[in-house]
Amino acid sequence: MKFTKDHEWIKIEGDVAIIGITKYAADALGELVYVELPKISNSYNKHDAFAVVESSKSASDVYIPVAGEVVAINDALTSQPELINNSTYENGWIAKVKISNKSDLDDAMDETAYKKLLQD
Repeated sequence: MKFTKDHEWIKIEGDVAIIGITKYAADALGELVYVELPKISNSYNKHDAFAVVESSKSASDVYIPVAGEVVAINDALTSQPELINNSTYENGWIAKVKISNKSDLDDAMDETAYKKLLQD
């Protein structure tokens, strides 16, 4: 699993990236009440806003960490946005994206580097 400084996580399975927001981001937002998912087959450039997560405190864009095409979305989040809070890295994923360019992952951090970023 890799992480971004914008607090997204990425898990790679072949040429597909599973993407969500980190536990740190979910905790900072508080209990999520709404998730605006991207549309399947939409293509995005790296760092585009491709989803929105909303809590009673605020709404926040989710930025795609790799360029690519959305091939699956987590429909469960429509009725259960709290899955992101309660099962961040398992059932709280937002979308699966077919990666256009694997070098987009070059600036992603491993867990150790991400934890260090949180401490700085």
